[in-house]
Amino acid sequence: MNSDVSVVKDAMASTEAAPSNFIRHIVAEDVETGKHQGRVHTRFPPEPNGYLHIGHAKSICLNFGLAAEFGGLCNLRFDDTNPSKEDIEYVESIRDDVRWLGFDWGDREYYASDYFDRLYQFAVQIIKTGKAYVCDLNSDQMRQYRGTLTEPGRNSPFRDRSSDENLDLFERMKAGEFPDGARTLRAKIDMASRNLNLRDPVMYRILHAAHHRTRDRWCIYPTYDFAHGQSDSIEGITHSICTLEFEDHRPLYDWFLDQLGIHHPQQIEFARLNLSHTVLSKRKLLQLVQQNHVSGWDDPRMPTLAGFRRRGYTAEAIRTFCERIGVAKRNSTVDIAMLEHCLREDLNKRAARVMAVLRPIKVVIENYPAGQVEHLEAVNNPEDPSSSTRLVPFSEVVYIEQDDFRVEPPKGFFRLSPGREVRLRYAYIIKCTDVVKDPETGEIRELRCTYDPETKSGSSQSNRKVKATIHWVSAAHAIEAEVRLYDHLFSKEDPDAVADGVDWLTNVNPKSLEVLRNCRVEPILANAQTGELYQFERLGYFCVDSVDSTKRKPVFNRTVTLRDSWANLQKATKRSK
Repeated sequence: MNSDVSVVKDAMASTEAAPSNFIRHIVAEDVETGKHQGRVHTRFPPEPNGYLHIGHAKSICLNFGLAAEFGGLCNLRFDDTNPSKEDIEYVESIRDDVRWLGFDWGDREYYASDYFDRLYQFAVQIIKTGKAYVCDLNSDQMRQYRGTLTEPGRNSPFRDRSSDENLDLFERMKAGEFPDGARTLRAKIDMASRNLNLRDPVMYRILHAAHHRTRDRWCIYPTYDFAHGQSDSIEGITHSICTLEFEDHRPLYDWFLDQLGIHHPQQIEFARLNLSHTVLSKRKLLQLVQQNHVSGWDDPRMPTLAGFRRRGYTAEAIRTFCERIGVAKRNSTVDIAMLEHCLREDLNKRAARVMAVLRPIKVVIENYPAGQVEHLEAVNNPEDPSSSTRLVPFSEVVYIEQDDFRVEPPKGFFRLSPGREVRLRYAYIIKCTDVVKDPETGEIRELRCTYDPETKSGSSQSNRKVKATIHWVSAAHAIEAEVRLYDHLFSKEDPDAVADGVDWLTNVNPKSLEVLRNCRVEPILANAQTGELYQFERLGYFCVDSVDSTKRKPVFNRTVTLRDSWANLQKATKRSK
């Protein structure tokens, strides 16, 4: 993995000691000095226009975490000001995701739409002070008048309308007299400002669209910039924490509150989460869904919390990840290997061990008594002292992995080959005596082996040394299963890094999913419940799929491999110091 060295080192340092949280320091100082009467009240304010992703998890943990640390409150507020892109499906998924992460907002579930009447009155108040006007410019004209980063904007020809005329037009906008886009309500600030957000921004636009909560009551809707600060104020928010792209919007946030003379929360910005091999743009995630590059918002390759949950990620691992990456003031990219490392740490402690064979090859143990079945003791989880053992059936025919056998083994290959011995995990040492091939295709049909009955695990002879131990399942008892092997959805670390004229979708990894339908797993997994997590010994961590798995044929998603590139990189970095 060719990660940017500085990014890797920054993220590695955060795993050893979480960097100082400057927002926590601000809040602590405010509490100590009695600002806001010592209250701490935050909010998590998603727009219900898509599913939450891993970047939102960082904001959720920060907002709810700060409130809990300082004995305060955190609201869940849906900033639902754009009905053309919002849906109740997104509202429900957001609720589920926040709860799954382990946070509770009590009875404080709010919506910007709860405040539409008050926001309208706030707009009227600003019009009456001469600080807002109704503008007839369309969006293209408004863009032309706005100017550029190096050139000031020009005043709209409708900027000097009287307050009475503006109030009349705004009321008529509300009454539905004008078509979409015909007029907007704009704040009258400064068209020459170096901050483009202060160049008479739009406060309200006409949109004849049904809202998922207010239905057809409104045909004008406040912009996010106008609704957000006032909603914070109405709810008594003390610290309005948002991502860095809103830093240039802070003067506008403050301007509206100052004009209205109402409770004024403090907006504080932090760097958003960027993750390698991942896109976190809602627009692009929606495009992936709509164009069927994935099966839906909860596809296990998606960086949505629903996708991570279906793949088998745990809330504990994601919270640990968010804590370790810390809260910074500058944008950077975190290697996805760090998230996977946090997951392995968690799953290593909790996931039961089982044996599964993904690409089976049949092994007939010729000297094992025909029809005999033994039940061998196997360890459920060596990392969990409270974990018990289970009994695994063993018989004369077993399956092993195709990769654990070579007719002509290369140098350094110590697993099974003609004339060579290996130990079957928890069972016996076997020796390959013959290879049966299909006479037409030359493909291997089965292996013939013998076993040493004196080498049963736990017996006095079980310590006879061989160079490899492999996993297996009893052919007569194994359950047939489907296994889905997931890889990064994008082949490049930075999926957006494309040449001019090249679509970012060209970086979608065509090998991000491999489906294996002829797998065999231990019989104990016949009763596996959706969402349960297991370590398939030597293969990785797997989760019972919550959508497609059935009693007749369970489906397992590979959550993460056993190989921990992040942990190896940490060790190498420490050695180099």
